[in-house]
Amino acid sequence: MSDLPYGPPVRVSPLIRFGRWSFLTAGILYGAFHQNRLSKKEAKFREIEAKEKVIRDAKLKEEKAIAAAAELKAFEEMVAGKK
Repeated sequence: MSDLPYGPPVRVSPLIRFGRWSFLTAGILYGAFHQNRLSKKEAKFREIEAKEKVIRDAKLKEEKAIAAAAELKAFEEMVAGKK
């Protein structure tokens, strides 16, 4: 033990050891509780997003159809104007 650079290890008080383990356990329990709460919140959010996605996709489909029709019309006018 004499070859250790800082001397022999110090004996840790049982009160300090108990406090460390208590805080570690409390942190793990808090983390598990917090994760569970956030998971439930995220599940509700995903449900809402799934419902809104259907509506959003329908709107995008309509907008793309309108844009494609306008592009086709502009292309036909451009081709008709060259003749």
